[in-house]
Amino acid sequence: MTDLEGLGVALATPFTATGEPDLAALTRLVAYCIDGGVDYLVVLGTTGESATLDKAEKAQVINAVIDANKGRLPLVLGIGGNNTKAVAQEIQDTDLQDFDAILTVSPYYNKPTQDGIFKHYQALAKVATKPIVIYNVPSRTGSNVLPETILKLAFSCPNICGVKEASGDLDQIKDILDGKPSGFAVISGDDATALDTVLLGGQGVISVLGQGLPELFGEMIRSGSGGEVQKARVLETSLKEGMDLIFKEGNPSGIKALLHRLEICSPEVRLPLVKATVGLQSQINQYVDQLIPSKS
Repeated sequence: MTDLEGLGVALATPFTATGEPDLAALTRLVAYCIDGGVDYLVVLGTTGESATLDKAEKAQVINAVIDANKGRLPLVLGIGGNNTKAVAQEIQDTDLQDFDAILTVSPYYNKPTQDGIFKHYQALAKVATKPIVIYNVPSRTGSNVLPETILKLAFSCPNICGVKEASGDLDQIKDILDGKPSGFAVISGDDATALDTVLLGGQGVISVLGQGLPELFGEMIRSGSGGEVQKARVLETSLKEGMDLIFKEGNPSGIKALLHRLEICSPEVRLPLVKATVGLQSQINQYVDQLIPSKS
C-alpha cells in the first residue's frame, strides 16, 4: 500500500443547478487536486454522496475521474454497504482495472458485533481482486471496529491492506500502529487527527479539506512525516478553522461551499443534505480569502 501515502482526498461529486452530476466541474476538481500536489484520489466515498447516486450516475463519476486523472495518481474506489452479499456482488461486478484499492465502510445501521464485522470483511476479501482498505467511522455507522478486529483482519486476510481510521481516538490509532503487520497502512480518516496520526507513525490521511486546500494540507502532512513538527503544527493551526467550518453543517455541504468560493463547482448537494446556509458560506468565504488573497 505504498501508493497510498501522504495526502489522499475524498472527492466531492459536484452537481448542476438541476441536480445532475456536473462532470465538467468534477474534471476541474481533479485537475485542481493534481496541480495542488495531492498524492491520490478517493472516488465515491461518503464525501462523494455515493448513497444518493444511482448506478448510472456512479458510472459517470467513475469514468469522469479516470478520464481526468489520465493515470497520473493512484485511485481508490468506495464500495460499501450494510448488506454483505450485495457489497460482495458489487465488488465482483465492478471493473477495477483503473483502481489501486477498494475503500469499504464498516456495515452501518445493523450494528453488528465484532465477529459480524470480521466475517463481513472476510467475505469481501475472498472476492476482491484489489487490496481492501477498511473504513472505520463510528459516528456514521453506529459501531466501532475495534483494534483487535482490525489487527485480526490484517493478519488473516492478505488483501486487507489498510484502515482509514476515523474514530478520532488516538489511543485506538496507536494500538493499531503498535500491533499491525509490516506494510499494513494506517490512514487518518479525520482531518482533525491527520497530523497526530502521521506523528504516531501513520501513513497519511484521506482528507475532505485537502481537496480545497491541497497545497497547505499536503505541506502539513509532508512536514509531519519528515519530522518538522513545529512547522507542521503551525500549518495545522492555519487549517483548523477550515476543518471546523466545513463540518459545521455537515459533509459535503461545507466543502462544497469552499469549492464554490474557489469557483470549482456549485454548492449544491442532494437531499437529505442541504447546501450551506448563507451565514456559513460567508464565513467560509472570509476564511478562504484570508488564506488565498487572490480569491477576495
